[in-house]
Amino acid sequence: MTTTLVTGASRGLGKETARQLVAAGHTVWIGVRDLQAGTAVAEEIGAHAVQLDVTDDASVTAAFAHLDAQGGLDVLVNNAGIAMLGLNGPDALAVFDTNAVGIVRTTEAALPVLRRSANPIVVNIGSALGSFAATHDPAKPASTVNAIVYGASKAAVSMLTSQYARAVPEVHFVVLEPGYTATELGGVPNPHGRPVEVSAATVVAAASEGPQGPTGVFLEDGEPLGW
Repeated sequence: MTTTLVTGASRGLGKETARQLVAAGHTVWIGVRDLQAGTAVAEEIGAHAVQLDVTDDASVTAAFAHLDAQGGLDVLVNNAGIAMLGLNGPDALAVFDTNAVGIVRTTEAALPVLRRSANPIVVNIGSALGSFAATHDPAKPASTVNAIVYGASKAAVSMLTSQYARAVPEVHFVVLEPGYTATELGGVPNPHGRPVEVSAATVVAAASEGPQGPTGVFLEDGEPLGW
């Protein structure tokens, strides 16, 4: 049985990814800031909830200690993320703290547990808005969107994935562009984009790869995306 943790999974892409992973036979933990609300979500989809705020070192440490005590971890899906439009220091720091530094916190806390797995995988949710190739390709939608801080934070996610893949070869690291999806990223309902079920399926596929799966890759719908 594969045990998987999805961060930021109380709604949107994270919740649907967790739901599909449960359906695929994984034992799923959802990392949530509000444990009471998260427990209700976990019960709804057949998962387990653990309090985890990726911007809080103590919260992250406690969450992975709890998972370790509960039997370990095979897959970490770093899904938690925020989007803020303000071009100012506080907003930029908040975005980078969640989207990039949060991945460092969770990955470092998870590695001692993941190393005991027979098939350890880390899936980082990135974005084409953080791809130099996509944002310079007129054929790609990302080339038409201004996302100064968010895009920069997701470029950091891509580099973190690449660096971790080289530094920790015993663990597979993948970064995904999940697709433009109808979720509430940024706290505002977005009726546009493709159904969340479609995007979540790409995350589930990466999280379910066997030991021979790719590492150090940037994928969009299962195909390589330029860095």
